[in-house]
Amino acid sequence: MCLRNWGNTTRHVPLSDGALNVLASMPRKVEWAFANPDTGKPYVSIFCAWNTARKSAGLSNVRMHDLRHSFASLLINSGRTLYEVQHILGHTQVKTTQRYAHLSQDTLLAAANAATLAVGAVMQPVLRPLAIPPSLTNQFQGAHHA
Repeated sequence: MCLRNWGNTTRHVPLSDGALNVLASMPRKVEWAFANPDTGKPYVSIFCAWNTARKSAGLSNVRMHDLRHSFASLLINSGRTLYEVQHILGHTQVKTTQRYAHLSQDTLLAAANAATLAVGAVMQPVLRPLAIPPSLTNQFQGAHHA
């Protein structure tokens, strides 16, 4: 999909297979995927529809921008790189993307565990053979021969 940015430049936005399936399944009478049923033209603003949807879902405090943060966090926590997320969101600066991507505790724990696995046996306790004092060695040898 192509979008026009704030600076009036166009950028390509990849749509997931799921999004494409939803769009393909929608009945259309006009070329626009989301057209005003009264005019057949694209909406100028989606605030009313968004406001109705979020209130109906009991999410009156959720802003549309919050969905971008959630999307970025889901991508990062599923293992996508910051570079990939930066380009999907259309950020020119990686610092902007870093503000969007929030790591979950599970992701941080998985990262810590990955380091442990990478180090492997070095992180395991070292088992050393016990030094048996000579006085006990003699007792065991005597008991063995008895």
